[in-house]
Amino acid sequence: MNESLKNVKAMTFDVFGTVVDWRSSISREVQQILSNQGVELNPDEFADEWRAGYGPSMNKVRTGQLPWMKIDDLHRIILDELLKSYQIDQLTEKEKVFLNHAWHRLDPWPDSVKGLTMLKKNYVISTLSNGNVSLLVNMAKFGGLPWDTILSAELCNHYKPDNEAYLSTSQFLGFPIEEIMMVAAHKGDLSAAKKNGMATAYIPRPMEFGPDTQVDNNDEDYIDIVAKDLPDLASQIDKIRT
Repeated sequence: MNESLKNVKAMTFDVFGTVVDWRSSISREVQQILSNQGVELNPDEFADEWRAGYGPSMNKVRTGQLPWMKIDDLHRIILDELLKSYQIDQLTEKEKVFLNHAWHRLDPWPDSVKGLTMLKKNYVISTLSNGNVSLLVNMAKFGGLPWDTILSAELCNHYKPDNEAYLSTSQFLGFPIEEIMMVAAHKGDLSAAKKNGMATAYIPRPMEFGPDTQVDNNDEDYIDIVAKDLPDLASQIDKIRT
């Protein structure tokens, strides 16, 4: 184990896919809302397509093709495009807003609340998500996620993996960057965090994209800890502390 991990004081978490099960949650909401309108579709595929627009939309902001806008607004742009491609035109504006806010109502993975509660005893725990602040606050209230604070790309106007998103954690939390651990289910997130001086923990989520997800279990030199879930992370890092 890396002895430097004994110095970790705070943990920041990717949220979509790492802490919450976005796919099942969005699929459920799509099914409930659109089936009431008599729309027939595969809600899992709709959820996947909605999520697939997330990265390209953020990249347009990161490269200046779009002005800065929060994830709620990007989600709405993607949703409007999807509704058009599916030829769904019967939703009112109120119904579209409610559907777009399905991203505020995502279920935690079964281990998330327990694991975060365990980690909270010894560490400051925070989101570090591309989701906007109101989205993350509403999600925490909905799922009972016990964050100490909410950090978001919105606070520094930079989406991950921009360096500014990671470096801002030191400014906001008041710890040197090397005393903050990034926890994520996505290796790209962890690679960028490590390049900016953070400790890293990888939590594979085999069901993030459904039962056919291929999990990357290869060893990486930028990952300090691999844990099967959040309680396992708490157990492993407690052993390092003692």
